[in-house]
Amino acid sequence: MNYITKINYSLFSNGTTGQTIAKNITWQVVGTLANKLFSLFLIIFAARILGVEGYGQFTFALAFVSLFTVLSHLGLPNIITREFAREENKNDFYAIASLQIVLVSLTFLLIAAASFLTISSLEVRLLILVLGVFLLMNSLIGTAYSYFHSQQKMEYEAWLEVIQMGLLISFGLFVLFQFPSPLNLSYAYAISATIAFLIAIVFFQAKMFRLRLRWNVAIWKKYLRMSWPLALSALFAVLYSYVDSIMLGYWNLFVETGWYNAAQRVMLASLLPMGFVGASFLPALSKLSRESKDRFQSAWNQEIEIMITLALPLAVGGIVLASGIVSFLYSTEFAPAVLVLQILLVTAAVNFLFRPFYDAMIVFNQERKIFWITMAGAVLNIVLNLILIPKYSLYGAAAATLGTYSVLLLIAMIFVKKFTLAKFSLIRIILTTAMSVLSVYAMYVALRYLLLSHVHVALLVFIGAVVYGVVFFGLRKFVIGTYFKRLYV
Repeated sequence: MNYITKINYSLFSNGTTGQTIAKNITWQVVGTLANKLFSLFLIIFAARILGVEGYGQFTFALAFVSLFTVLSHLGLPNIITREFAREENKNDFYAIASLQIVLVSLTFLLIAAASFLTISSLEVRLLILVLGVFLLMNSLIGTAYSYFHSQQKMEYEAWLEVIQMGLLISFGLFVLFQFPSPLNLSYAYAISATIAFLIAIVFFQAKMFRLRLRWNVAIWKKYLRMSWPLALSALFAVLYSYVDSIMLGYWNLFVETGWYNAAQRVMLASLLPMGFVGASFLPALSKLSRESKDRFQSAWNQEIEIMITLALPLAVGGIVLASGIVSFLYSTEFAPAVLVLQILLVTAAVNFLFRPFYDAMIVFNQERKIFWITMAGAVLNIVLNLILIPKYSLYGAAAATLGTYSVLLLIAMIFVKKFTLAKFSLIRIILTTAMSVLSVYAMYVALRYLLLSHVHVALLVFIGAVVYGVVFFGLRKFVIGTYFKRLYV
């Protein structure tokens, strides 16, 4: 097999389970980096050019719209991935595509009505409407992405995300440098998403099959019966993801909202590895759960171990480097965001640990349990924000988020053990955690030493990752190869 054939097999074919997961992770990395990191790059420019208050208005409007976007898909994306991974049915997909159009239209009307009833500022209202177009177009594109996931063709999503992000960066930077304002930036977002949607339609028909609209209420009911628990779960998840920004903005704390969202954007970027690892494992886990319990368990163990390996250095490294990251990315007026970033990066680490348990419940059709978990999280987060924001402002909002996700992790672990066939491999979890802790300590020592030498934060991030990786994989090779080889067979 020559190099070209090997590359083609590795990146464009679905062969063995391991190769397919590795291929999907690779393309998830490409697409997610193009989407999220370049989006972060644009939003950092926006923060610098628009200032704290203008940036706060923009992110408040984006958070406001995000509260409604769950209604535009009602939990269908994960159901599409799960069901079409098991059995392809074009007629069902035609009906789901039609349903998505109805949902998106109704959601936009609801966003418009809610903005006029609750927001007094005309400029912020218009921001909300334009960003509503952006997020709802993305919801329609997401339907195609979910089908790509079901067929384990993440490379298609990656290509489309690169195209969309190229459009957004081009329009966004043009607006920021020529006509800077929160409203004009929102136009750039909406236009890029609309063009990307049209491209996605053409691409889907070229690579998959010709799209049709089929108004079949029976199929709508079939999928909505499966998806409504996920829809409510996603709604609650959105609530505790954005309610802090909404509360800060609603109380006209737009400067504090700007600081908080500056830190939150970095935290969201740190979740990228969790996203593409989880998205790559979910279709494989769904398929293996029907074929072989042993192979499912092996794959799920791998997902947990990967998440532990990524979570601990993120939390520790984030605490050590937060000040340098904020100084590097933003202007000096964003200095109050440092403590928020430290808290939110620990929250991100908890998210990494939560994801395998969420995936296990999806695979074993425990959507209703996810609903109860996320409902509890939403209620807890709102209560904590009401208590902590008046006293501690943006720092209280960050602490409320950390507390919420910590409780969710504990509940998810209990539910997976009680309601699914997934089993905890305690020895492997303890072993992976121990190796990660030792590696994190080596990374921490290196970073503290280099900080005294005033090394640039970007280089510190790279060096920290290298030190952690070398120590961890060295330990793993020695410990597992010498003492625990049978455990990993």
